Amino acid sequence: MPATLRKLAQRLGMMAHSFPGGVHPEQHKVSGAAAIEVNELAPVHILPMKQHIGEACSSLVSIGEHVLRGQKIAKSEGYVSVPIHAPTSGRVVKIEAHPIAHPSGMGMPSIFIESDGDDAVDQTLEPISDWQNSDPAMLRERARMCGLAGLGGAVFPTFIKLVRDQRFPIETVILNGIECEPWLTSDHRLMTEFASEILTGMRMIKHMVGATAGLIAIEDNKPEAVAAMREAVSATDDLNDVRVVELPTRYPQGSEKQLIYTLTGREVPAGKLPMHVGIICQNVGTTKALYDAIALGKPLTERVVTVSGDALPRPANLMARIGTPARLLFARQGLEDFSGLQIVHGGPMMGERLKGPDIPVVKSTNGLLALSASAMAAAHTVEQPCIRCGHCSEACPISLVPNLLADQCRADQFDKAADYQLFDCIECGCCSYVCPSNIPLVHYFRYGKGQIALMRREQAFAEASRRRSESRDARIAREKAEKAARRSRVRKTHAPKTDAPAPAAAGNDSAADTKTEEDR
Repeated sequence: MPATLRKLAQRLGMMAHSFPGGVHPEQHKVSGAAAIEVNELAPVHILPMKQHIGEACSSLVSIGEHVLRGQKIAKSEGYVSVPIHAPTSGRVVKIEAHPIAHPSGMGMPSIFIESDGDDAVDQTLEPISDWQNSDPAMLRERARMCGLAGLGGAVFPTFIKLVRDQRFPIETVILNGIECEPWLTSDHRLMTEFASEILTGMRMIKHMVGATAGLIAIEDNKPEAVAAMREAVSATDDLNDVRVVELPTRYPQGSEKQLIYTLTGREVPAGKLPMHVGIICQNVGTTKALYDAIALGKPLTERVVTVSGDALPRPANLMARIGTPARLLFARQGLEDFSGLQIVHGGPMMGERLKGPDIPVVKSTNGLLALSASAMAAAHTVEQPCIRCGHCSEACPISLVPNLLADQCRADQFDKAADYQLFDCIECGCCSYVCPSNIPLVHYFRYGKGQIALMRREQAFAEASRRRSESRDARIAREKAEKAARRSRVRKTHAPKTDAPAPAAAGNDSAADTKTEEDR
C-alpha cells in the first residue's frame, strides 16, 4: 500500500498502527510447502568460534580429542557471549581459521570435528520437566549454558533478553513469526510443524520474565502457520491472554521495533530496547530452541535452514547440524556447479553475498540462496546520479532521508551523517530496492558506520592513552614529592643542633682557660 493511502487509512481508523515506508518485493516462497527434512551428518563439521553478537569464544578442546554431541567445546568470553557445542560425536581433527559468512571471505578460528557416525549424545544436561515451578534465574542460566542466540538473524544472546529487571516490568511477550524476507520459509515450516513446542516455549518466556500477555505475529502469506498456531492456542487451557495476529505482508514487518509499533502502538526510542516499553520480542525459531533446551535438555546444535534460489533444482527446508558445509546442502538439493552463480547467506534484502559455498552453517543461517547471474544483475546494475526523486525517503521504515545520508557518507562527512541519525538505520535495504538510479545506499551506510566506529575506537584508544600518560605523570610527580619529603625529614632528624656548643669545642676552651691561670 502506498504511504499516502496508508496514512489516510490510519486517519479513517481502518488501520490502528502501521510503521512508515516499507516495500513489497516478490516473495518467491517456493519452499513454503516443503516439509522440514533432516539432513544427513556431514563427514566434517566446522564450528567458527564466534556465532553470536559479542565476544568470540575460546576453545575447550584440543586436536585429537573425542567429543560427544551437545558437549561444550568452546566457552563464552565476557557477558555478551554464549558457548558452542559439538553438533555430533567425533574427533577434533584441527583448529584453524576458515572462511565465514562475510562478503570479504574473511576467516575465523574454527574447530573441525570429524564425525564418527555414532552421533553419541552427551547426557550432562537433564530435562527440566517442572519448569512452571522452577526459578526463572535457573531457566535463564539453562538458556545461556545451551548456547542460545537469536535465530532470526541477529544472534543476540538469548539469556540477556530474558533478564527480569524490576525497573522495567515486562507486560507482553511477542513471538516474531513474520519472516518477511523473500525466499525464506524456515520459520513458516517451524510454526506449521512444531506449533505446540513453540507455544510451550512462549509460556516458558512468560514465566521467566513475568509477562501477563502474549502476541504471535504472522504475515498473511503463511495461512498454514496461522492455522497451526491458532489451533495450538485454542488447545491450551491457560492461554486466554495469548492471541495470534495475522498482519498484511510488507517488508520489513519483521524488524523488531516496526513489529512492536504495529502490534501495540508503542515506539521504542532510539538507543533503547523493547524492555524499556514493557515488551520482549523473540523469534519463533529461538523460542523452539528454548523449549528444546529446557524441556529436553538439548543444547543448540541444529537449526532449520531454507535452501532455495532460482538456480536450485529442488528448494527445501533442512534441519541441519551447526557446522555443516553449505556446499553439502546445495549438493543434496541437486546443485554442484556454482559457475556464474551468486551465493547469499540469509535473505536477498539483508543477507551477505558470499565468495563461494564453502562456509559452514552457523546459528544465524536461516537461509542459503543460489541465485542466477540474471537475477543478481537486475539488482546490481551500474550506479547513476541521484535524481532527488524522494522514493528512498518514502520507503524508509525509520523515516530517515537516505539520499542525504549517502551524500554525507560518500563525502566522508561522518559527523554530519551521525547528526542525520545514521545509526538508527536498520539496513533493511528498502531504499536501495526502490532507487531508480540503482544507488547502493545501504553500502554507503555500512561504510559510514564502519568508519565512525573506527574513529570512535581510535578516539577511545587516544583517550585511554592520554589518561595513562596523565596517570604516569601524576605518579612520577607524586613519587618525587614523596622522596623530597623523606629527604627533608632526614635532614631535620640528623642535622647538628645550632643552639648548643659542640662538646669538643667546650673542652678545648676549658683547657685554654686553665693554662692561662697557671702562667700567671
